[in-house]
This record gives sequence, C-alpha cells and structure tokens, in this order.
Amino acid sequence: MSAERFVCIHGHFYQPPRESPWTEEIEDQPSARPYRNWNERITAECYGPLADRGVYARMSFDFGPTLLHWMERKKPPLYGAILQADRDSRGRFSGHGSAMAQPYNHMILPLANRRDRVTQVVWGIRDFEWRFGRKPVGMWLPETAVDLETLEILASQGIRFTVLAPHQARAEIDPRRAYGLKLSSGRRMQIFFYDGAISRSVAFEGLASAGNRLADRLLGAFSPGSPGPQLVHIASDGETYGHHHAGGDRALDEALRQVEHAVGVRLTNYEEYLERHPPAQEVEIVEKSSWSCPHGIDRWWSDCGCHSGAHPGWSQSWRTPLRDALDWLRDTTAPLYEREAAPLLKDPWAARDRSMDLVLDPSSGTRSKFMQEQGARPLSGEDQDRVLKLLDLQRQLLLMYTSCGWFFDDIGGPEAVQILRCAARAIEWAEGLFAVPLEPRFLGFLERAQSNDPEKGDGRRIYETAARPAKGERR
Repeated sequence: MSAERFVCIHGHFYQPPRESPWTEEIEDQPSARPYRNWNERITAECYGPLADRGVYARMSFDFGPTLLHWMERKKPPLYGAILQADRDSRGRFSGHGSAMAQPYNHMILPLANRRDRVTQVVWGIRDFEWRFGRKPVGMWLPETAVDLETLEILASQGIRFTVLAPHQARAEIDPRRAYGLKLSSGRRMQIFFYDGAISRSVAFEGLASAGNRLADRLLGAFSPGSPGPQLVHIASDGETYGHHHAGGDRALDEALRQVEHAVGVRLTNYEEYLERHPPAQEVEIVEKSSWSCPHGIDRWWSDCGCHSGAHPGWSQSWRTPLRDALDWLRDTTAPLYEREAAPLLKDPWAARDRSMDLVLDPSSGTRSKFMQEQGARPLSGEDQDRVLKLLDLQRQLLLMYTSCGWFFDDIGGPEAVQILRCAARAIEWAEGLFAVPLEPRFLGFLERAQSNDPEKGDGRRIYETAARPAKGERR
C-alpha cells in the first residue's frame, strides 16, 4: 500500500442477554413499543439499516455473542449479512476480516476471578470461530475494562490486539499509532487507543447524525508533520448509528463513502493495519480502568457517582451488596460443583470451558461427542442429564455477571432484574443438584440493597416479586 494515512471506524454492537433463564425466549417489553422487545426495536433502528447499506464490511466491528445467538434464531437474513460482511471485508482489507471477538456475556473481567475470566474469553473465542469460520485476532473488552491479568489471558488464548480509550494509557500517547505491551509472561499484546475527542463527539455531541462533518473530523485529524503511517480511528457503541441518534446509519454510510474517495487516505481495519505497520513503541496501561467510568471500574460494584443521568440524586449504594450476593453464590457453589462433577467429568472446569459447543449446537451428535471427550467414564443417560444441569448452572452463574446489571441507576431496573433472574435459576439448579439451602442466605445479602423506589423496597423484595416468580415459566 502506498498510502500512509488510514481511517478506521469501530462499532461495538452489544445487547445484554434478555432471554428468560427458563424458556430461553424474550418476554414482551412494553418500554420497547411499538416493538415486542428491545432487541427487535434496536434491530429495526440500527442493525438492519446498517446491513442494508453495506456498512459492516467497510468498518471494524464486534458483536456480542448473546446478541448474535438471538439474531441467528430470530433474524436469520440479518445474521447472515453480518457474517457475510466479515467475509467481504477480507476481500477489501488484504485478507483481514473486520470482525473482532468479545468475551461471552459482557462481564467486567477485572472484577471477576481468574477462572471466570478464562471461561468468558474461551467462550467468546469459540462462539466467534463457530460463527465467522476463523480464529479471532482481536478482542473487544466489555466497557474496555482492563488490567494486566486480563491481557495475559487474552494473549494466552491467541488474541493479538485490543482497543482501549486514550486515558487508559499510563502516559500520554498518540492515538494515531499502534502500541505494544510486553507482559510478564513474555507474551505481547498490541493495543490501539482510539481518538477520544472524535469518539466522544460521535457518541454524545451529535456527530453521528452528520456524515459530512464526521468525515471532515476524521480527515482533519491527521498530523501534517508527523513521519510514518498514521491511523485515525474512533470507537463507540454501534447502536449510536441509528438507535441513539436517528439517521446515524445514513450518516455513517456517507462518512465512509467520503473517506473512501479522499485522496491519499485509505479505509482499513485493525487486523490489516497491524500486519502492515506493527507497533514501534511500547506502552503501559492504567490498571483496572474502563472507557465509561472515570473512577476506573467502580461503576460495576460501588456507588462511585456514575449514573445514567436519568434520576439525579439517586443512590447506587445497592451495587455493592448486589455484587456481594452474586460473589457469595458463585463461591459457595464452586466446591459443590467440583464435588458433584468430579465423578462424571475428567476436569469439571475444563469441561465448562468446552461446554460452549453445547450452547452453539445442542444436537444429540454434539452432546454425544462432548460426553465421550469430557466424561470421566462412559456416562449413562441419567449421568448425562446431570452433567447438562451442572453445566447450565455454571452458565447461569456467568450470565448473572452481565455488566448492565450495575451500569444503570437502580436495582429495580430491568437490567438488574435480569441478572437476578439468572441468579434465581442458578439457585434453583444448585438446590436441586446439591440438596443444600442457598436462597435464604442469598436473600440476606439482597436485603442490604435498597432501591431508590420506595414501592420496590430492597433487593430481596425485587427478587421475590420480579425474579423468583419467573420460575413458573419453566417448560
């Protein structure tokens, strides 16, 4: 390539898993009217229009595995278009696909224990391979929440790069360059730091609705006197283009077209740029930092002052007891899972890592292969059913850490209720499998999580009225 100036627009496309843990279907969500639920609404406003305009093949993107799982079942043509866009991008960008992977259900990895971090990354990679038919080179971290241990896990699983906010670099950096980070293991991670000012304007200042202005900002961000290649790149929630900002899909399409026709500038994606221009400079990161909380990662466990802005004056003191409750449930069930799974599985935790195959393809053939490979001995039908229950217990324990449960303003909100429903399902499985009472102690933690809505009371009442009754949905 002769051009030394490059532009890349990254979209982080994600929705929290909204399915009932009992039926695996999304219930009607009146707040999403005139659509049946929020997945349907955002698809109509954003995901679908972007596919219709052929945008995905010209940008960089990551899609949450749980969102793609829903699309595969409910929107097959759109799902197929997204997979095709990655294939098309390989033809456009020297054989390098534009899709990045993502940890499975948007867990804040620096707040998780190592075992859960590994499973989230392994599941995200396996989901990516299943859908896109190739190994991922990059991985987008939920909320770009990062620490060195998380990067070590990514590198150990073959991930070569990630994308962070500029304030997550320990020293001042030039976002137009790629950087390298040597890890204590001797492995390396490549890091791109997106342009913070332009990305902020896209997300919050209306730039996503103005294609001409967006193109001008991107093309005007190069440094005329800087030697060597330059990459101007931005990152935001993909839903910005059409859902958060009406007309954003049209503006993004227009901006990409203008950049494509600009003299001396080439559209690229991160994989292509990394191969052509590997990092020449080193960087250190700010441990336990993220793109959306100036306090690091406190938004997902404490009353740090971050909130949506919709309810000024509301307290988020409920965040800590909610996380304490979930941590207690995870840590209490872990040895019970090991005890019950040990006679059935060669390695209970390795089997958990491999169990994504059963979610992606629950056919009898996949189940039989999994049981043969992971079983500690030939397993009867009854044994296999018990293994599936143990593994779904683990899946629910991971789903209950989806980041949206803490991001918003109240424990009575739909996002927090959803993770409580996953906890309720996990408790149901665990009490049945292990014959131990777990719910009373769990509710004791939730009693300390006070809602800002007096009618909702505390976390225990919300659990009892909005999570526990959902058990009646079980098929």
